[in-house]
Amino acid sequence: MIRNRKDLQVYLRQDQIALGLAGQSRPHPLGDEIWRFQRLMRRTEYHANCARGPAGRLVARLYRLRYHRFCVRLGFHLPLNVFGPGLSIAHIGALAVNSRTRVGKNCRIHAMVVIGASGGDAQAPVLGDNVYIGAGAKILGPIRIADNVAIGANAVVIRSIDEPGTTWAGVPARKVSENSSRRHLCQDLWTNAEKEARPS
Repeated sequence: MIRNRKDLQVYLRQDQIALGLAGQSRPHPLGDEIWRFQRLMRRTEYHANCARGPAGRLVARLYRLRYHRFCVRLGFHLPLNVFGPGLSIAHIGALAVNSRTRVGKNCRIHAMVVIGASGGDAQAPVLGDNVYIGAGAKILGPIRIADNVAIGANAVVIRSIDEPGTTWAGVPARKVSENSSRRHLCQDLWTNAEKEARPS
């Protein structure tokens, strides 16, 4: 969660790297809608989480309004404070994520994905770091997804995936490979994650 301006800069930079735009100084005015959206999402999170006083709360409301309009335009239902740094939204297209969902660092998510509660349950999925989610996948219920997991296109995940570094597909999803999500994700952020995980 973004708690200060330093956190905001980390999230913005890691999202840019995850989107493969590290060498670009700013979004192009024609195109780069997803990058512009993610930048707005992070700034809205910052203002919503760090607002102080009447002026800060007003700014936060204005950011929320702009964010809501951008979501509607792109077909996204993405609540604030769900995704860790290094988010990569692959394409414009319908995305629906429950506000109680929590997703770790370096996630790549494709169009038509749904992540939510099931059957009126109050709890939603919790996803680890380095998770890849293919187009049309559904992740439902109070379940957990381990680190470095790849979820195939149109898979329906209704049970926890406790085996890190595996690939799952099908309806309902089952393990189809011992391969991790690594080849689907930003290698720069994956390398950083491996360095952070090593004991000093």
